Amino acid sequence: MNEAVRYEDNLLEELINGELVAMSPAFTNHNRVSGNIFLIFGSYLKDKPCTPFPDGESVFLSGTDHFVPDGMIVCDRDKIKWDGVHGAPDLVVEILSPSTAARDKGYKKDVYEASGVPEYWIVNPMDRSVEVYLLVNGRFTLDDIYYILPPEQMEAAKDKCRTQLKCHLYDDLVIRLEDIFSGLI
Repeated sequence: MNEAVRYEDNLLEELINGELVAMSPAFTNHNRVSGNIFLIFGSYLKDKPCTPFPDGESVFLSGTDHFVPDGMIVCDRDKIKWDGVHGAPDLVVEILSPSTAARDKGYKKDVYEASGVPEYWIVNPMDRSVEVYLLVNGRFTLDDIYYILPPEQMEAAKDKCRTQLKCHLYDDLVIRLEDIFSGLI
């Protein structure tokens, strides 16, 4: 049996480069952002062939890498098995926390790239930003960084600040950052 995660004494773990690694507990802002993103994808994908997954679903990318991303979209239903997703999702979302930021921006990003994930989002609730990476010729390239500035800075930067992002899987899915970061404390 393939296990992406183990629950031992209520501790969630991932297999990262062959090593079991305890996941950080999710805090309120992490959970709100994750829930907001899932609601956006869930509403948009209703009655469409792709499937959104919330935080907590396993993805098996290799024999040594079984992750639990904070969100993903899978369009190939053959990849969806009883124990999780086997193979590269079409979009992966990781939400940063201080203890996971280096891994999400480093090793996990490299594995997602090598696995052929077409679109990867790194969401930072602390500075209310989203980095969008697209797979181009087998390598992730930064498409753009979207962010919300504090109101006192917004007026001066309104021409440079991008507060809506386009999900590249769909031509008509434009997401307001206000909706992703709604309800943060």
